[in-house]
Amino acid sequence: MMLDLPKLDRIDLRILAQLQRSGRTTNVDLADAVGLSPSPCLLRVKRLEKAGYITGYGARIMLDKLGGMQTVFTQVTLLDHRREDIMKFESIIRDIDEVVECHLVSGGFDYLLKFVTRNVIHYQSLAEEVLGQHAHVEKYFSYIVMKSPFVKSYYPIEKLFLDQL
Repeated sequence: MMLDLPKLDRIDLRILAQLQRSGRTTNVDLADAVGLSPSPCLLRVKRLEKAGYITGYGARIMLDKLGGMQTVFTQVTLLDHRREDIMKFESIIRDIDEVVECHLVSGGFDYLLKFVTRNVIHYQSLAEEVLGQHAHVEKYFSYIVMKSPFVKSYYPIEKLFLDQL
């Protein structure tokens, strides 16, 4: 079923780019940044929200300041690739709060998961409990993140889509 989404123009894309970098910006500042007056800018933002392009606003938290944490990327290969096995795996993984990303990928394994846990022991207990027993997993490989020189919290919207307009 195709959704009847509004066609986006350059200004819409600029609004999305600005909001993902600073969701707390005032409408006046946003309007100035994208070259509109405040009233039409607010109308566009409301339209983008209603159409589901903007799904929410939130704070970016610096987890390191809260204490220790461990990021682990995990490659997962399923035993079987039947629809019901895939659905069951995704359902189990979706309910684990420490799994913050789950990607079905092509190549030498099936899924790439991103865990954020208190420490390696916390990750190991989750992996053994979920991946080792309940999710129809054939094998998994864990990659402990030692350092993240940078993590971008935004997408390069203007570079991805502006040249298509």
